[in-house]
Amino acid sequence: MILSILNNSNVKIDMITDAQRHFFIYMICVLIILVGVLILFFLVFQKRKNKLLQEKLKQQQLFEEEIVKTQIEIQEEILKNIGQDLHDNVGQLLSVANMQLSMLAQQVAPELQPSFTESKNLVKESLQELRSLSKSLNSDVIVYRGLEESVKTEIHRFNKLALINAELTVDGDSSHLKKGKDSIILFRILQEFFSNTIKYSEAALLDVNINFKPEYVLITVNDDGVGFNVNTIEKGSGLINMQSRAVLIDAKFSLTSKLKEGTHLEIKYKYRSN
Repeated sequence: MILSILNNSNVKIDMITDAQRHFFIYMICVLIILVGVLILFFLVFQKRKNKLLQEKLKQQQLFEEEIVKTQIEIQEEILKNIGQDLHDNVGQLLSVANMQLSMLAQQVAPELQPSFTESKNLVKESLQELRSLSKSLNSDVIVYRGLEESVKTEIHRFNKLALINAELTVDGDSSHLKKGKDSIILFRILQEFFSNTIKYSEAALLDVNINFKPEYVLITVNDDGVGFNVNTIEKGSGLINMQSRAVLIDAKFSLTSKLKEGTHLEIKYKYRSN
């Protein structure tokens, strides 16, 4: 009798244990599914969040690029107007002055001829320099000439005015680079560097190399000036303009400098349609 009762009790205990085991397994499966759903929801949320952030950053980048592009277009228009005004107004005045001096040449006393001739030559040289400067400011002229000829003109002007001893070497075929907006931007970057070198570097030598490769153009510029610390120098509008212009045309821009060793500029521009 007792053995029968014990056997029945063991059966009931086994049944309860199996039920509990099934219940626990069921709960664990439910928890695993819930955790999986939460993880999946979190991953989808993060992916969506990252996508929105990327789109926002992209829109912000495009917006900033449009601002820079607009600023550059405004600057180009201003430079073009200044160049035209210099050529039409100041240039006209110097032309008239040069003509009048030529007319007065026969009336000047012999002892004053050397001084008079020197003054006349100064006016003539000023007129030539003004015309050269006005052309370097006019984007239409830069497009017509192309990068190589525009840089050559600048180098010639520096040497003629004895501002600095400048040298230019050109390798490769310049026809790889199309004459257009990108060539203007490259020239403006170089112009900014030239201007800073002449104004601040106290350099005696300026070396420019333009290497036209089949797929890209590599431009390197070096001066032997006092140099500066790139990490501590205040980044004025000149440096910012150079960097912004390079970004606008997807060019790799590198500016390095060491105190008492000069400054080095390198631009690598991959050709593209303007």
